[in-house]
Amino acid sequence: MSTPLLTCSNLRVHFPVRGGVMLRQTGAVHAVDGVSLTIKPGETLGLVGESGCGKSTIGKALVRLLKPTSGSIHFQNTDITHLSQRALRPLRREIQMIFQDPAESLDPRMSVRAIIEEPFVIHGMGTRAERTQWVNEMLDRVGLPASSAERYSFEFSGGQRQRIGIARALALKPKLIVCDEPVSALDVSVQSQILNLLVELQNDFGLSYLFIAHDLSVVKHVSDRVAVMYLGKIVELASSDAIYQNPRHAYTKALLSAIPSTDPTERREKILLEGDVPSPIDPPAGSAFGHRMNHPLYESTIGEDLSLKEIFPDHWVAADPCCVSADDWKTLRPKTVSLK
Repeated sequence: MSTPLLTCSNLRVHFPVRGGVMLRQTGAVHAVDGVSLTIKPGETLGLVGESGCGKSTIGKALVRLLKPTSGSIHFQNTDITHLSQRALRPLRREIQMIFQDPAESLDPRMSVRAIIEEPFVIHGMGTRAERTQWVNEMLDRVGLPASSAERYSFEFSGGQRQRIGIARALALKPKLIVCDEPVSALDVSVQSQILNLLVELQNDFGLSYLFIAHDLSVVKHVSDRVAVMYLGKIVELASSDAIYQNPRHAYTKALLSAIPSTDPTERREKILLEGDVPSPIDPPAGSAFGHRMNHPLYESTIGEDLSLKEIFPDHWVAADPCCVSADDWKTLRPKTVSLK
């Protein structure tokens, strides 16, 4: 078994909520609330869930654009949780990020050449001639002509802008790239082109991806494993095949039922979720999904350990009686709560 490239343990990211005349802290948004993940070399880990569940916050915390409230992050066996920005600079070459909206993440005042060259300049790499050659190579690798270097990002289409963002992330030849919904702002036809490009780059450079998305049909085609997130917590984690063919958590099943079918004759049961997503400022004391569904066993989950348990080999699901079948609950926690 290979050593994980990146590991985060019990990661929490809370944002203060302030109010009153003195703007004192009156609460906190529990954006990420006790997440543990590993990413292996050459692996794509998909991270899915509804908007606002904390997916992007995890990605930004892993690359240390956000400071974790608690927990730990290890990259190549080095604890980077509390490293200063100065100490982090050498590691920036190993961990990069592709952002959701290329129109926002690319500076319209900089030429494409300056955007892709900037990482080399920051890290003091190469002469001017070498950097020019590297920029041209990166553009060619992502399917853009060398003449693109002298233009500006606003002159390109959305898919082309995302290719520029990918070239910038790839410039320093990192080991891990966090892809924060990299195709959600693109047309469907362009999405497939970008996804194919990411797969090709992974095969060519041995990259690892954390692929964040809310569209499970997109994640299915690029991920080796999939983590399903709900209200700041991971509720199910397994191989891509296991998640799509044998989901065990009620929330995962609901997400999968919402994927449109390409077969017009197929008849599938649509799972309509009741209630509203609880507030991350005041999350439920027990099962968040059970609270949303007003499940009769919700009260029994208050104060209980609802962390992930291995139900099948390498298939983990939250030990939550509100969200798994009676048979699965007997496997996960056989003597804690009766379902009668």
